[in-house]
Amino acid sequence: MPPARVQVVDSHTEGEPTRVVIAGGPDLAREAGGPRTSVAAQAKVMRDRFDWFRAAVCNEPRGSDALVGALIVPPAIPGAVCGVIFFNNVGLLNACGHGTIGLAATLRHLGRISIGTHIVETPVGPVAVELDPAGGISIENVPSFRHASGVEVTFEWLGKPRLVRGDVAWGGNWFYLVQDHGQDLSLRNLDTLRAFCLAIREGIDRAGIRGDTALARGEIDHIELFGPPSRDDCDSRNYVLCPGGAHDRSPCGTGTSAKMACLFADGKLREGEAWRQESIIASRFIGSIRRMGDRLIPTIRGGAWVTSESTLLLDDSDPFVHGIR
Repeated sequence: MPPARVQVVDSHTEGEPTRVVIAGGPDLAREAGGPRTSVAAQAKVMRDRFDWFRAAVCNEPRGSDALVGALIVPPAIPGAVCGVIFFNNVGLLNACGHGTIGLAATLRHLGRISIGTHIVETPVGPVAVELDPAGGISIENVPSFRHASGVEVTFEWLGKPRLVRGDVAWGGNWFYLVQDHGQDLSLRNLDTLRAFCLAIREGIDRAGIRGDTALARGEIDHIELFGPPSRDDCDSRNYVLCPGGAHDRSPCGTGTSAKMACLFADGKLREGEAWRQESIIASRFIGSIRRMGDRLIPTIRGGAWVTSESTLLLDDSDPFVHGIR
């Protein structure tokens, strides 16, 4: 049998890579029940039956721990330009802010969207994508909120018990956000930051701390640390540990949404006021919050650049055809 062919377009959003599958993926809508099946239902089918495809696209030897995959699928929401399912080196993601910006750059590159506003359906709801005449991309994310504040987490660090306090918040994924952590948020400290955040996540799991289980099972799988920025044009710098153990190179779209919801809840960010979030590699997102009734709607703006078009070959004679897990 000849190798199966999967067509992809790679991009990066403020340093964080996205690989969009444009052809050769599984027909999840058909497997989930036919046309107009929700993206959430299609994501469940992918999680249950096509995890091998996720690993083939994202894991080594074709991918890397930092890579986020995005499978374009048919939308169920009328007027949506497409649906999308995001995934990484260990599983599916509920949503992905940098990935949605990267998807928009890819769709523009392919001539599928142009200047204006477009709706993309994700497993956790619709996201509006806007392309402006100057080439900028912004997304209006799903409603975000703080679930709990001052949540204590005890964990083992350097052979001793350590305690931190943080917020549990939703921005399309569940985050535990910590300001008072005592760590140096710099590239030279990446190994320590990763170990520190993994220890926090182990403490969260041991304590059974969760978000609202009505949203994506409530698992807190992102840890976000904040500190002073290194750029004069930013308000804060962050380090974000993603599921699978890689750090976000971008300032994290869903994480910035969660952060702004916490700031708004504390009266530290006003409606419409800009929040400039710096990443660990000194790239930047500009965000803001608007109110829609009792909901908070975040907007995130950042840059994305297409880096390659390629065809992945899935050869059944390859012992790692479905990725190194």
